[in-house]
Amino acid sequence: MLEEIYAVIKEVSAVRGKKSKEKTKLGKELYAPKIINQRLKEAFHKRGFHELRDYYDIRLPGQEEPVVRGAYKQIDFFKERVLVEAQFGKYAFMFYDMAKFQYFFNETRADVGVEIVPAYALHKEMSSGVAYGEQLIYDIERLKRHFPAVPVHIILIDAG
Repeated sequence: MLEEIYAVIKEVSAVRGKKSKEKTKLGKELYAPKIINQRLKEAFHKRGFHELRDYYDIRLPGQEEPVVRGAYKQIDFFKERVLVEAQFGKYAFMFYDMAKFQYFFNETRADVGVEIVPAYALHKEMSSGVAYGEQLIYDIERLKRHFPAVPVHIILIDAG
């Protein structure tokens, strides 16, 4: 399965399609996360990956009625018990992906999570606020595998 995921990544080229409005990068052509995400989505769907959603109601302790109905957890790409997320957003979203991997693992719907994230070098060529995978790996290692307890494979991508 990893070979198939790497094949998808290889076929998707990073595109500079976002003109920066940031003070420190004003006018510079940056890599466009939306375009990369769309291309990944098309490539994964071509290979039979699909979105995975689990709907549930949120009940708080001591309350009979749900406080929220129809909440859900969602994974972008799923196939053969493998969860795949591509994250080109802020760091908090990378860690939220780990929580979603843990959720589906605990629900016995998946065996492993794969997180596709920008490497530090690519992150420098994107808008500020885009996180980089080396930080995620560093933090997971410091947690000594207490979280996430689900097996996770982090794939760092670069434009080069």
